[in-house]
Amino acid sequence: MRKMLSVMMAAAIAGSLLAGCSSSKTETTTAASSAEETTTAAEETTTEAASESAAENTGDGTVVRVGGLKGPTTMGLVKLMDEAANGESENSYEFTMVTAADEMTAMVAGGKVDIALLPANVASVLYNKTNKNISVIDINTLGVLYFVSADSSVTTIDQLKGKTVYLPGKGTTPEYALRYVLSAAGLGEDDVTLEFKSEASEVASVLAEDPNAIGLLPQPFVTAALAQNEKLSIIMDLTKEWDNVQSEGSGSRLVTGVTIVNNDFLKEHEDLVDTFLQEHEASIAFTAEDPDAAAELIAKAEIVAKAPVAKKALPYCNITFISGDEMKTALSGYLQALYDQNPASVGGELPDDGFYYVK
Repeated sequence: MRKMLSVMMAAAIAGSLLAGCSSSKTETTTAASSAEETTTAAEETTTEAASESAAENTGDGTVVRVGGLKGPTTMGLVKLMDEAANGESENSYEFTMVTAADEMTAMVAGGKVDIALLPANVASVLYNKTNKNISVIDINTLGVLYFVSADSSVTTIDQLKGKTVYLPGKGTTPEYALRYVLSAAGLGEDDVTLEFKSEASEVASVLAEDPNAIGLLPQPFVTAALAQNEKLSIIMDLTKEWDNVQSEGSGSRLVTGVTIVNNDFLKEHEDLVDTFLQEHEASIAFTAEDPDAAAELIAKAEIVAKAPVAKKALPYCNITFISGDEMKTALSGYLQALYDQNPASVGGELPDDGFYYVK
């Protein structure tokens, strides 16, 4: 089962990782190594936070096993991780952090984690491949894609007409998100040339050589590119542009990461899942309210190597907490946009209402 899932979801995972703010194990100036390089190390860190006091709070001593990728989806989790380690959380937790998305999806499929933080479209693929045995409980990260250029005259999507945009990964979620926004803004495939590179670092190289080039990059590659070339700047935020092209009442958002739960665990321990949601929301709020302390915890958790790098990246990683009906509306609209361009990117078919945990 694990091997089959890894093969079937390889394309979806690769595309999602390019859209994410992957962890940096070096200084910002070297963060623009390929997304593949930063996610194939398969490094795993497990923290047992089943303190005696926390176990008492769960009533039956159940340990909630939480897994995630080292990146923005878990940056908002660090306060909860710290509280759990100190016996201050309501639930008892065991946290597992990995750098390879296929490893985490295999853990979900194999029942080795109860809750996991994953790329949004990968969650949809898992739903279809696990006989609908997972549910999304929150959105933890919105879009992390930015237009970067030395040409500051381009500030709106319609000004991309007649220009070339360089981006990594043909047939991945960044491409689908960009094409969706371009189409919604009235620009056809012939109006904007998309030039694909195999790695984000190659896009950064083009930007360094051509001051008029426009690149679409995810964090942390944006931070790295700006650090290496002071002439470059962020000229547009694709997440904001996505919001700008929505019709009134649409509610669709550009989503990077979601939190999912194993449905067997949900049925048996819904109270623990609801408590996790409360603690996750509070942890994410802490990340926004105290970025200095959050950056220290992010470095402590080895999600990003150094606290200053984490602090610099935090404002651009769009860490958020969205649940309930708002989550369903935002995520279903995003998945619809992906499905319309490539059904395989969401697992072949759109998830039904059972995919969304709405109380």
